[in-house]
Amino acid sequence: QVQVVESGGGLVQAGGSLRLSCAASGRIFSINVMGWYRQAPGKQRELVAVVTSGGGTNYADSAKGRFTISRDNAKKTVYLQMNSLKPEDTAVYYCNVDLRNALGYGLQYWGQGTQVTVSS
Repeated sequence: QVQVVESGGGLVQAGGSLRLSCAASGRIFSINVMGWYRQAPGKQRELVAVVTSGGGTNYADSAKGRFTISRDNAKKTVYLQMNSLKPEDTAVYYCNVDLRNALGYGLQYWGQGTQVTVSS
């Protein structure tokens, strides 16, 4: 009953920008934390950025100063604005949402992933 759909990935030159979007839909009571993770071939999936329901954010050191995570609660959407992209940012980016039901029970959902490729 819940769908998490990502978009915005693509090919960009080093120094360029991309804006990723992730929209949650379906049977949703509320959304707690929303975040972005990424995984490159041969590497573990790593956290890029998260944003809490209160608007607090946390970034990986590699993303600080370049990436900005934000959310639109009315649209149930989280964004990741990526500037000054580097080749090492190349990865599949996954959206993660922590949903809460009326009892406060949390369930995490993952998006399908969107490819970001940064050329040098």
